[in-house]
Amino acid sequence: MASASSFASRNYKFNVFSSFHGPDVRKTLLSHMREQFKRNGITMFDDQEIVRSQEIAPSLTNGIRESRISIVILSKKYASSSWCLDELVEILECKRAMGQIVMTIFYRVDPSDVRKQSGEFGISFNETCANKPDEERQKWSKALREVGNIAGEDFQKWDNEVNMIKKITRDVSDKLNATSSRDFDGMVGLESHLRKMEDLLDFDYDGVKMVGISGPAGIGKTTIARALHSRFSHKFQLTCFTENLRGSYHSSGLDDYGLQLHLQEQLLSKVLNQDGTRVCHLGVLPQRSSSLRVLIILDDVNSLKQLEALAGDTSWFGFGSRIIVTTEDQELLQQHGIDNIYHVSFPSRQEGLEILCRYAFKQCSPKEGFEELAIRITELCCKLPLGLRVVGSSLRGKREDEWIDVMSRLENILDQDIEKVLKVGYESLEDNEQTLFLYIAIFFKYNDGDLVKAMLAGIDLDVKYGLKILERKSLIEISARGEIRMHRLLQQVGKRAIRRQKLRNRQILVDANDICDVLLNNTVTSKVVGISFDTSAINEVFISKGAFKRMPNLRFLKVINSKYDVCERMDIPEEIELPQRLRFLHWKAYPIKCLPPTFNTECLVKLDLRHSQLEKLWEGTQPLKNLKQMDLSYSYYLKELPDLSNATNLEALKLNVCKSLVELPSSISNLGKLKDLWLVSCTNLEVVPTNYTFSSLNPIHIEISRTNMTTFGMSVPAANEVPPT
Repeated sequence: MASASSFASRNYKFNVFSSFHGPDVRKTLLSHMREQFKRNGITMFDDQEIVRSQEIAPSLTNGIRESRISIVILSKKYASSSWCLDELVEILECKRAMGQIVMTIFYRVDPSDVRKQSGEFGISFNETCANKPDEERQKWSKALREVGNIAGEDFQKWDNEVNMIKKITRDVSDKLNATSSRDFDGMVGLESHLRKMEDLLDFDYDGVKMVGISGPAGIGKTTIARALHSRFSHKFQLTCFTENLRGSYHSSGLDDYGLQLHLQEQLLSKVLNQDGTRVCHLGVLPQRSSSLRVLIILDDVNSLKQLEALAGDTSWFGFGSRIIVTTEDQELLQQHGIDNIYHVSFPSRQEGLEILCRYAFKQCSPKEGFEELAIRITELCCKLPLGLRVVGSSLRGKREDEWIDVMSRLENILDQDIEKVLKVGYESLEDNEQTLFLYIAIFFKYNDGDLVKAMLAGIDLDVKYGLKILERKSLIEISARGEIRMHRLLQQVGKRAIRRQKLRNRQILVDANDICDVLLNNTVTSKVVGISFDTSAINEVFISKGAFKRMPNLRFLKVINSKYDVCERMDIPEEIELPQRLRFLHWKAYPIKCLPPTFNTECLVKLDLRHSQLEKLWEGTQPLKNLKQMDLSYSYYLKELPDLSNATNLEALKLNVCKSLVELPSSISNLGKLKDLWLVSCTNLEVVPTNYTFSSLNPIHIEISRTNMTTFGMSVPAANEVPPT
């Protein structure tokens, strides 16, 4: 592989070397070919000054090695020349060792006669081999079998020589245009991807293999496929890169059968390099390709019918063929029986930084003075190669203050070129999955899948099926622990999709100014299901007492400040009426000492009030059967917790740095499903239920003074049992 790569990247003295028997073709086919090549700017090695002898001349050997393509013109008397046969051996050695492209023309001779050394061709070969050592005969015979198996132009199938030469010229030009491998030089992490793909492709295996490349949009699937095509195309008789198949199956208005015929016509035209190829039935593609060793790349497939039309079965292709399919939908590959799948992972932090720097500075590391900015922008792009490339290119030659401006925009605005690629996956979803995508993008990233299902209960969504679709289309990732993850740039796609909706039709509100108007003036309809309010760009927030009265369907309320703990000013009446059907309440730095007395907790699944001003949550015992998580961390003024006896499904209670908290309620002893209890730096905690055992939790997150623990009558854990904060 290394030698082939270096061969493909070197400079050549000639485009083409031709191997031929002079008396058969020099004054006819070859002279016309030279003229056509000259018109098309194709340089050709000229052997007319070389005197033929018994041994191949060094100048001919050099001519072969200094040419990118060798064209072997096999005529009836080709094998009558030991000179030609030695040329052929040298050409095939260059093909094997250095990746030279070899093309064939069967000029008035049957390809099978070349392979078998039969007919008139065989008579000439036998005459040449007379009085030659058997070793030499075997060497030449093997070379003729090999070259006879290279698909080429058969003169006898053409109506005239002119058209055949035009076709050959076009083929040569296409191959010259497709041979450069320098396009991929220096691409960060590419060699690692190619090594892994080469293992899957297993070029030593003589059978046919289909291999998939999966991963999210913008991760580099197409780049990997193009690099594979560039590096390994020399191993195949014919190659084809069919790009951007997404949507092709439903774009022409034809029925299923017509669409399959249309796709096969496009593929055959590319494989055979013959424009206007017509396919009259679906058996044509397998008939034409079953004897060919081909490399076919089907890029950005998003329909099983595309695969069924273009690569229905491995038997469609000749021995040694490889079919590579790129897609965001890994399950689609599995449905088609493709088990060899390479899932493209995100680059490491260092690789991400290097990608950005290569486009921004044309070097591997940040320029002096830009180190912190480059690291921050890499983080904002979440290491997505597409994002790093687009943003890095836009920053080339920019001053430090311009970098700061771009960084600020990246925090809230998605680059159009990046969005164009990423939104394709979202737009291809059905309504159920689009809605679920938006909920995850806005509210539920990094939440447990079961928790998300609980929070979306009662909404007309098939959450279980939707999560499966989003994962297989690489729009989310579900960790081994069941946590849902979504790329930050895909979250931005979700926000942009919401902003493109008409305000009166939105189920989710994300625009801060729109939300301010809604909360102050009650100007919203009952369609709103979720509000995500980032107050970082708002100096003052005013919320009326009845702000949520006209939103009876509001289930998800998120109020945060992405830059600071609190906005400059937030005016909330203490008697505010929060939505009655809330399932998710996340209000960072909640500014009142107690939740309103009318607050209905019956539907609540997750309560997140970190950094709040709360002194207590509510009075008395509330219905909490649906509550699974409660986070009150950094609520410095929180003095007590309410009765939690009804929170029978509570799994996580986080009270880190609740410095004023004095007592844990006795009801905590009866929470049989509680798995996580965080009490880090609760420095004034004095009262814990006497029958409470921390060892029942899995895991335990505590940091209470050893004196207090002894006072509680609790066993004191060893130092190494106390987890870090």
